[in-house]
Parts: sequence; structure tokens; C-alpha cells
Amino acid sequence: MSKKVYCIAQFLPKPGQEKALFKVLQSLEPNTLREDGCIAYRVTRHLTSPFAEGKSFPIAFNEIWQDMASFEAHCQRNEISDFFATYCQAEDGLAADWNVCIYTDEPEDFDAPVLD
Repeated sequence: MSKKVYCIAQFLPKPGQEKALFKVLQSLEPNTLREDGCIAYRVTRHLTSPFAEGKSFPIAFNEIWQDMASFEAHCQRNEISDFFATYCQAEDGLAADWNVCIYTDEPEDFDAPVLD
């Protein structure tokens, strides 16, 4: 049974703030990648392509966590909570909006074997 948690955290920068917000988000990568439960943590910028015309915020973190406990511990780190307070929730922050969602790769009724 997979216990991995996949997170997509998208950010909509305020006008003219995309480069600055991307740089701040990049600064979160080194310490997060040191976390025991972090498998992957990469901030990305949206690209245009006629083969991928979906709607999205222009900046997105693609994250993979060992399990839910690892993801939730990450969210409670001071560096992460300070980021959201300073750059998302503050009136003078760089983000106009954000959307953080988590996913599993396990089917809903998966009959995973029980290992002792």
C-alpha cells in the first residue's frame, strides 16, 4: 500500500511580482529537501504549449512526501508558516492567491496486502 502524499501548491503572483515570488519559493527548496520525509520538492513556472492548454496559476510546487505525517510536519515548520504569513496572507505580500492540494496514488478501494 502506498502511503505517499503528492502535493501541488500553486501561486498567483500579484502583478509584476512573478520573478520575486519565484525566487522566494526557490529559497524554500534546500531546507525542505533536508526533511526526512521529503522525496521531491521543486518549484516550477508555467510554460505555454499547444499540447497543454489547461488553466493554472503561473507558479507551482510539485511535491512528493513519504506519508501524510511528513507532509503535515513540513507545513508546520517555521520557515513554511512564515512564508505564508509574509508572502501570501500579508497585505503587502507577493501572492494574490494560492491553492494547495494533496493527492494519493492509491485507488479508493485498493485491497492492499497487510504485512506484519
